[in-house]
Amino acid sequence: MHWYVDVLKKYVVFTGRARRQEFWMFTLFNVIVSIVLAIVDRAIGTDTASGTGVLGGIYSLLVLLPSLGVTVRRLHDTGRTGWWILIGLTGIGLIVLLVFNILEGTAGENKYGPDPKAGERFGTAAGSAEPGYPTV
Repeated sequence: MHWYVDVLKKYVVFTGRARRQEFWMFTLFNVIVSIVLAIVDRAIGTDTASGTGVLGGIYSLLVLLPSLGVTVRRLHDTGRTGWWILIGLTGIGLIVLLVFNILEGTAGENKYGPDPKAGERFGTAAGSAEPGYPTV
């Protein structure tokens, strides 16, 4: 749940990098919430013939900018500019964007910022003074 809240806290942050786990946990939570809202829309009769519902539509608008932000940061983690998100507007581009989001991020610092996974890659816990020894 904290992955979802962390992305919402960075509502319109398009700089920096996002790990795969941050991106995919946010995406998973969005899918679950969307399914639940679709069921609720259907149950209370606020869905339309096209399959969209009022509650689902409002939720989609509310998470649009955070979703774009975390996707841009995820692209930054793979060493790509956020403008690659526009390729998603094409059919085949969605597959390319999916592959980019699946790829592991660039190890070490890149032009978009420090490696968000650096502590795990090099065997140190975040805030730990010595490699392999977590702080208490």
